[in-house]
Amino acid sequence: MSKFLFFQILLTATPAFFCIHLLHSPASSAAENLILQTEEATTQTAELPQDKLAASPEAIAPTQTQINPAITPEKTANIELEKLPPTENIPVATDSEKPAEISQNSEIKQTETTAQTSGASNDLAESIQTEQNPATTITDIPQIDSLEINDASQIEQVTSVSQLSDVKPTDWAFQALQSLVERYGCIAGYPDGTYRGNRAMTRYEFAAGLNACLDKVTELIRAGGSNLVKKEDVEKVQKLQEQFAAELAILRGRIDVLEARTSELESNQFSTTTKLNGTVWFNLTSAFPTGDITAERSRTAPGSAFAPPTRDANNRPTRVERDRPETTFSYYAFLTLNTSFTGKDSLVTQLVFGNGNSPANELVSAGFYNSWGTPFLDQTGVPTANTVGIREMSYTFPVGDKVQVAIGPRLNYYRYFDGNRFTFFMKGATSFNSNGSTLLNAVDRGSGAAITWQIAKPLKFTAAYMAENTEFLNPAVFNTASNPSNGLFNSSNTMTAQLEYAPSNSFNLRLIYARSSLKPYNGFIGGAVGEPLPYGYADDGFGGRVRDSGADTFVVNFDWLLSRNFGLFGRYSYGQLEVNPVNRDRSGGDIKVQSFQVGMGFPDLGKKGALGVISFVVPQDYISGRRFLLSGGGNGGTQYEVEGSYYYPITNNIAIVPAFYAIFNANNFDGNPTVFIGNLRTQFSF
Repeated sequence: MSKFLFFQILLTATPAFFCIHLLHSPASSAAENLILQTEEATTQTAELPQDKLAASPEAIAPTQTQINPAITPEKTANIELEKLPPTENIPVATDSEKPAEISQNSEIKQTETTAQTSGASNDLAESIQTEQNPATTITDIPQIDSLEINDASQIEQVTSVSQLSDVKPTDWAFQALQSLVERYGCIAGYPDGTYRGNRAMTRYEFAAGLNACLDKVTELIRAGGSNLVKKEDVEKVQKLQEQFAAELAILRGRIDVLEARTSELESNQFSTTTKLNGTVWFNLTSAFPTGDITAERSRTAPGSAFAPPTRDANNRPTRVERDRPETTFSYYAFLTLNTSFTGKDSLVTQLVFGNGNSPANELVSAGFYNSWGTPFLDQTGVPTANTVGIREMSYTFPVGDKVQVAIGPRLNYYRYFDGNRFTFFMKGATSFNSNGSTLLNAVDRGSGAAITWQIAKPLKFTAAYMAENTEFLNPAVFNTASNPSNGLFNSSNTMTAQLEYAPSNSFNLRLIYARSSLKPYNGFIGGAVGEPLPYGYADDGFGGRVRDSGADTFVVNFDWLLSRNFGLFGRYSYGQLEVNPVNRDRSGGDIKVQSFQVGMGFPDLGKKGALGVISFVVPQDYISGRRFLLSGGGNGGTQYEVEGSYYYPITNNIAIVPAFYAIFNANNFDGNPTVFIGNLRTQFSF
């Protein structure tokens, strides 16, 4: 049944349209054949394959149809299948009386009725779907970025048929549409100004349109007056109500449900502009070294992964032996508040808390805490376990159509740089060493600004300045951007630029350069704020302290989805750190280091939304300057790792992620036995 045919039926069906029919048709007897016309039209339409109309209301499943968004069901939320007033009490007009009175009365009611129509139609359109538009689950709906707005979400009520670009005066139903639009306000257009009159419709859509016009008729009748409608017209309307009672009842029930859900959301919403989401992880982790592990640590504090070693009489950093740690079970959580004031901007406030201390931390050399063998999500995220910290706080806004600017006291470096579809920590490779370059960023979360410029469709340029202001380091020692004695522009800080080339959705290439100024802590460069030194500590080569040091890092990063279920990724990093001794009698120098990673990704492995990842990574391969390493140099060996992980979504909100790592030549000692790490993560999102 086309929409034009539908409105021809309506034109001869209701008392309000009956009057229009009198104006446009010399044969008033057409209204007497309404029920027959309706049944014939429905039968004919049912024969069209694209309509797939059921023969009876009972044969239509509630989830098979969608309200036509071009029809405005007025006051649909208050549908009642009540009987109209008894026909004997309704004043009827004689054939000689003019229909102009109806027109005047309907114009008086039009403003009030139109104001009530806009809210219900869109809700109905979302709750009911046709076979041409099958049911869409929430996971199928593309996620809309908080900085975007959907301009096509509203369907506007038209006030003149000329506003419908695809309706012409030569169309056979033009006069009927003109009356429905300009007199009664029963028609709404699509956002692009079209009506789409040849579109097929269902009985539910017909019921929605009929209900809109029945509401008009009810208003006219309740308004009273002796010259409004004829008795036989009211009887026909009552028959129509009875014939479509099932469809109208279904619509009423669905609207009641929508109203209840809307009321619940409104009463429980956090803010009209703020959205809260969260993620909680449970981590069960074990480390299995095949023998005692040699690590460069302080002999006076062998249990500390932070206390630096000392150099012995042979100028060699002190070493200790570490045995197998115990299994741990911990949690980690993010709570993120996204606030928008204009629809295009975003204020992000992310809270973090946890209590993880991964078993591999018992085996690493000093300065390598939360590096190799540690799942990224198996940590505290704050200096003291089980306390809440601010992980991210930034404000992003557009400048023109192609530029986005982000500023804040705690920008998340990973939001802007070194991304990769197969190593993103939420679904991809799970360890610290595989999530991103081990040499790139000394400032994970910092104070400053980032600018993103979409140069052209395949090219995007990002630049940022960030001063150290991390959430997981001791604020009494670190956090220089908020410390007046160091401030925003003294060490430690980093300036980074990234050029991203993405000619298609399946391929991404990123070229990154970072210039850093690094502040020594306890007299040494290194640890969590030492990149491009990949953790560990650097001194002047004799156990002496060093000054602020400059560093350069270059990274090439790509991911390539070769097919729907298979992809490749890789990352190469090169870094150079300047060593400036405090003792002027000792010469400085450079530490040159490289790292590389290659891997395979298996999207939708076993289930849609799943992701399997295999990663091979060399986290640090020292080219020169090993003599400056107080910890991390080992005996000249090169550590390398093989990792496998599998993200498996159980539901839209729950996933399990088993991961397995093998660490060879741990701590750069080629005589160290292999260390195996097992991690089982459960992820809850809300």
